Amino acid sequence: MKIERLNVAPDMLGESPLWDPISEHLYWVDVVSRKVRALHLASGEERTWSTPSYVGSIGLAGDDGLVLALQDGFYRLSLDTSRIEPIARLDDADPQMRLNDGKMDRSGRFLCGGMGLKADPRGALHRLSAPNKLERLADGIRISNALCFSPDGGLMYFADSLSHKIMVHDYDRHGDAVGPPRVFLDTTSLGSAPDGATVDSEGCLWVALVQRGQIARVSPTGKVVTTIDIPVDFPSCPAFGGKDMDTLFVTSIKDSGTGRMVSSHPNAGALFAITGLGVRGIAERPFG
Repeated sequence: MKIERLNVAPDMLGESPLWDPISEHLYWVDVVSRKVRALHLASGEERTWSTPSYVGSIGLAGDDGLVLALQDGFYRLSLDTSRIEPIARLDDADPQMRLNDGKMDRSGRFLCGGMGLKADPRGALHRLSAPNKLERLADGIRISNALCFSPDGGLMYFADSLSHKIMVHDYDRHGDAVGPPRVFLDTTSLGSAPDGATVDSEGCLWVALVQRGQIARVSPTGKVVTTIDIPVDFPSCPAFGGKDMDTLFVTSIKDSGTGRMVSSHPNAGALFAITGLGVRGIAERPFG
């Protein structure tokens, strides 16, 4: 296994790494700096797009675009023109809340949870299926994280980070049904709240233990298989990518903007690539 710091400027609050297998770009966000960033691995070419508010997470949108979860709703970013257009705004946008962690399900619907800016229970879990179909799946969330799906799309993982519990739901990838939550993993004994997460092709979940400086791999039965020490204080979110989907990219935090996480580590805010893990990820679906 090899952990490499990629040669890009650090983020304040790096999140939501996302691999596009068609363009072979890695996208991610700097929430606090209100930026979407991109790196073409082969050439080292970088691009940056500014957003009008906090950008919590992103998804592929096809036709050279991305879905953005901004503070008050969901938008589409044209990578060519840098134009940002609304898809669906929240009916009851709360200035003390922003959208946070998000992911496409295996059918191309974008799910995203909110968080209270002061970690109070102002967030909700939303599912965007089309511009005219935005559903609210849960309420009272303090800090949404760890949202991802099993390889077949039949399970949804989700956490309110302050509970220290990753929950799992039965999930109908071809319909609307979402089953009741049950505990998948309590991370209290691991010394950290759960942050971002992804799933590999074997059905194991990889989750950032943000307060421990580690990434944990967890079996489908909820057993911690291994932990990896990341050379930074606060790793925030992992995602698989690369030409063979066998590189694990990890974002990190320098300053969360809330005062809760501020790091003076020399690698704070860096973007990492981990190779030699012996497993592959699953390419994310585009919206729609």
